[in-house]
Amino acid sequence: MEAEYRIPPIPRNEQGDMRTLGIELEFAAEDGRQLAELVQRIYPGTFDRIDPHLFKIRDTSLGTFTIELDTQYVHWERPGKEEAPLIDELLPQEVFDDILEAVGDVMKHVVPYELVTPPIPIDRLAELDQLIAELRKLKVKGTDEGVFYAFGMHLNPEVAVRDCAWILNVLRAYLLLAEWLREQMGIDLARKLSPYIRPFPEPYVLKVLNPDYQPDDEAFIRDYVRFNDTRNRELDLFPLLSHINEGLMKQLVVDELTKPRPTFHFRLPDCRLNDPSWSIAHHWNLWVQVEELAEDTARLEAMSRAYLEHAGKLFKGKWAEKVPAFLKT
Repeated sequence: MEAEYRIPPIPRNEQGDMRTLGIELEFAAEDGRQLAELVQRIYPGTFDRIDPHLFKIRDTSLGTFTIELDTQYVHWERPGKEEAPLIDELLPQEVFDDILEAVGDVMKHVVPYELVTPPIPIDRLAELDQLIAELRKLKVKGTDEGVFYAFGMHLNPEVAVRDCAWILNVLRAYLLLAEWLREQMGIDLARKLSPYIRPFPEPYVLKVLNPDYQPDDEAFIRDYVRFNDTRNRELDLFPLLSHINEGLMKQLVVDELTKPRPTFHFRLPDCRLNDPSWSIAHHWNLWVQVEELAEDTARLEAMSRAYLEHAGKLFKGKWAEKVPAFLKT
């Protein structure tokens, strides 16, 4: 039975095009070329080997797929300079290529491969299911197959509106559902202990959920960075805020790894490719619930008031236990 990928309340962007979702899958594997060849079989396109551990499948029906060992130390590319060599004249490319291959062959046992999809229209997400099925056949290793495998699946949903007022409501909805989402996803212990998916600090949560908090774009960005001086949040807004005001973000944040783009960067889900019950659809549908809550402003305001009251109690129990009642209504 095929998984159902739900459609969010606002399915199209401001240009009237179907919104897109980019996905990053992290997992352990033995051979990057084998992964790239698998992708090319499923989505025919131009095979491009950039270095021993970085491949691109271009011109597919969905766009360009990238497969790479997730560390900059084994690639010719330099951060921020696409396909530019790390060194130009010190060593012949063939010699340096051999060095990168040898280093990568060692590092692939401690760092994951990352498979990055192109931005895919949300009404075509089911076309990824065959990819997941074929990766399982290759026996790649997911989050729960190693003590130190803090592998994630990152979802990058394109925003419906490039406006901080709408983005603020989505952030509010996420903060209200975050504790419940963690339980629904059963996040692996290795990822919980890792620095990559830290929850938002409670003072920021309380500030954002206050109904009187109605910042303009600049104030929203400054407040976000003041409370969250890291990209390692469950829901990372650095790429989106850099897209909205790249100049201001460059003043506030020094981070060469962040690329401006009009998407949320949802870092929370595990990548459990070995688990037949795990699916992209499940985690995407949970994200859709965030957007549904953001659009239901009456429910959003009522839930925010309830959270602020809950947070002020000395013996408050688990907020996640109160969430289902709001979702049912």
